[in-house]
Amino acid sequence: MITRFALFEGRVKPGQTAAFRKAVTERLVPLWRQFPGNTDVRVMFGQERDAGAPEFPLILAITYPDRAALDLALTSAVRSQSREVTSEVMADYFDGRIHHHVTEATEYKA
Repeated sequence: MITRFALFEGRVKPGQTAAFRKAVTERLVPLWRQFPGNTDVRVMFGQERDAGAPEFPLILAITYPDRAALDLALTSAVRSQSREVTSEVMADYFDGRIHHHVTEATEYKA
């Protein structure tokens, strides 16, 4: 199982937190859920952080069973569409950058 994280590092524009979260939930989540091959889409909105830590108002995690499934999603038409919508939402509500990290997970259940 691998997960691709999109880390939204920066700040939501002043007074726009509710509108930002609504735009992500209503405009982006439906697209992200359509990425082919995904097994799990998680959207995490930042609540608090350690003093001095960088701000991540949004972290997106999409999980795939293997690299082939991830590669299929990355070349899909819906990903292209989501990139366009992401650009629009970020221009309206967010100042910062987005970077991606691919991880391989091992779960240890309690």
